[in-house]
Amino acid sequence: MNKYNYYYWGPVLFKTTISDKDRERILKLKVMHSIQHQLAGVIEKEHSLSSPKFYEIIEKYLPAFYDCYKRWYGRKPPGKLRSHRTWINRMSPGDFNPVHTHLNCDFSSVVFLKVGKKLKEENDSYVGLSRGPGSLNFLYGNQATDCISEAHFFPVEGDFYIFPRNLYHFVQPYKADAERISVSSNFRWK
Repeated sequence: MNKYNYYYWGPVLFKTTISDKDRERILKLKVMHSIQHQLAGVIEKEHSLSSPKFYEIIEKYLPAFYDCYKRWYGRKPPGKLRSHRTWINRMSPGDFNPVHTHLNCDFSSVVFLKVGKKLKEENDSYVGLSRGPGSLNFLYGNQATDCISEAHFFPVEGDFYIFPRNLYHFVQPYKADAERISVSSNFRWK
């Protein structure tokens, strides 16, 4: 079973890492039509991908999620996750994803395929309170003393997150001349 992490705060937030070979296979999937008008992001290059082909690649990583789900919620998952909508985000300088959730699914996911070196350098020089430019951020509940209501992660190639569809999340904009490529997929229990 793959190594994975989970974070004790509100809903389950699952993270594992896919292999470089699988990351390359996802990058080679045929890009279909633009779906920019259907998504929350301010990202010029958002295109649909084949959910069945994406699922064929990532299905082997899901047993670790099912184990995590069982440990987190103290019950077996209600079925198997099936990907029903998948898209690629090719972010450029100035692009961002505002705070949002996903609809018509049970869980959402993101896998990072490419993170430009200059974006990492920009993020490393950031001195603010969040994870900075290009980071993936999750919000749950209200800010309160002794309550963890935020989680922030700088993307690493191969990182694969799964989270409940109604967990608020967003991506910080960045200035570096770098591309940040991720694939998001929505899942339903079957």
